[in-house]
Amino acid sequence: MTSTSERQRAAARARLEKEMAERTARARRRRQTQAIVGASAALLLVVAGTVWLVSSLGDDSATDSTTTAGATECVFTEIPADQRTPQIKDVGLPSAQQPNTGTQTLTIDTNLGPITAKVDRSETPCTSASFTHLAEQNFFDNTKCHRLVTEGIKVLQCGDPSATGDGWRETDGTGGPSYGLVEENLPTDKRPPYPEGVIAMANSGAPGSTGSQFFIVYGDSPLDPNYTVLGTITGGMDIVKEVAAAGDDAAYAQMGGGHPKKEVTITDLTMSAPQG
Repeated sequence: MTSTSERQRAAARARLEKEMAERTARARRRRQTQAIVGASAALLLVVAGTVWLVSSLGDDSATDSTTTAGATECVFTEIPADQRTPQIKDVGLPSAQQPNTGTQTLTIDTNLGPITAKVDRSETPCTSASFTHLAEQNFFDNTKCHRLVTEGIKVLQCGDPSATGDGWRETDGTGGPSYGLVEENLPTDKRPPYPEGVIAMANSGAPGSTGSQFFIVYGDSPLDPNYTVLGTITGGMDIVKEVAAAGDDAAYAQMGGGHPKKEVTITDLTMSAPQG
């Protein structure tokens, strides 16, 4: 006959095993969450020439921006033509010298209504310049926001030229411009790093892999502070939350999220001239 102490030990072991299993599952979910934003751009990093990127990014002099009073000398690193995939859109390079004062209004016109954000040039002179350059090239027009995440983090991700308005493609999440730039304005001292209302830039996880993809944070999200904070949403958050409430199709189930069930198409994206 089993003694009371043996039954107690067995119950304690069962509780411990259950607790360890739950802890392992939580850790797995955290790792998946941190991979979500970078995953879209990760394939681009591989197919667009990993060796070139690693060797280029390893040279600080090739990637560091230089700041002086009123202006910043930005470094936009071009992807060689023979290492570009069909998902990379050639739009040339922005001018290297960019103003680092004033604010801009980012306006994203969508099929559901406008979304606006305030961008501070003093915090992101090079990223703001890149975004302005892409907007002037109509880079974002007629593209769909290709990923929605509702668990762990709360983000709507857009800015991939291969996620076109004529239907979802297998390549969604792997597109970008023909250059990359260094991350700026990283929220290393913020808790959470990415609160509701932030608009930030996605990257592959490697330094200097910021391109065109961006994400709108519609709920506090505990991502690692590795993604450039471009600005803050000033209007249209109700649209993003409406999209989030409709859910996603779990197309990216392994990494988290999927295409939003309520489709969001960017019809036009503009950046105003710097003010102030």
